[in-house]
Amino acid sequence: MPSSPIVIENAKNGELTEAVYEHPLIIRLCHWVNAVSLFVLAGSGLQIFRAFPSFGAKIPEKVLIEWPKSLAIGNWLGGALQWHVTFVWIYLGTGLIYLGYQIFSGHYKHVLFARRDFSGVWPMVRHYFFFGPKPPATETYNPLQKSAYTSVFILGVLSVATGLAIWKPIQFSWLAWMMGGFHYARLWHFVIMWAMLLFVLGHLIMVVLHGWNNFVSMLTGWRRDPEYLQYGAVRNHSNFPR
Repeated sequence: MPSSPIVIENAKNGELTEAVYEHPLIIRLCHWVNAVSLFVLAGSGLQIFRAFPSFGAKIPEKVLIEWPKSLAIGNWLGGALQWHVTFVWIYLGTGLIYLGYQIFSGHYKHVLFARRDFSGVWPMVRHYFFFGPKPPATETYNPLQKSAYTSVFILGVLSVATGLAIWKPIQFSWLAWMMGGFHYARLWHFVIMWAMLLFVLGHLIMVVLHGWNNFVSMLTGWRRDPEYLQYGAVRNHSNFPR
């Protein structure tokens, strides 16, 4: 949850800039650790896939994708498995810490997609993809962002569930059964990985479009001149600390 805004005075020209503490340290740490973990998991997962680039007897057994070894992590199947299993625990641990913070701080209310957000999705899609007018930013996250963050959370849960079904198909046979069997669990795991990578690509594009201040806020926690402040209460700058 963003803090109350403060005003920062530029020492050179005296210009006043509002800033909000948007991202606490725990959120920033989870964000960057999970970003690295996802990169390693995708790279090592593709190396594991290279060992058998198909999805089993119920799906045509042929080389589905000739994925280049230079774009994979682990060098061989055993090495890739070591990388993958190690970073799964890091990925899962930071995910649980992030989830716990969201629940106990109440911040999830600002991120989770809700029924009231449905009407705001199309205006944002029209703005980003069809050059329509930009809707006013009345909240920290717009409805399209909320839908993306909620979707990637669900994908994260599914990536763990499908991964467990592949890693321990006997112990978690009920999970594999729910996914259509072991071979289909591999297929779902593969599809989910690409869906998450597409999210990362879209996320990076949005960071570029929203400017430097947006990126810096995930490093320092502070965001300068967030757009949603323009639609909040009228502020008297003299009341803010400098």
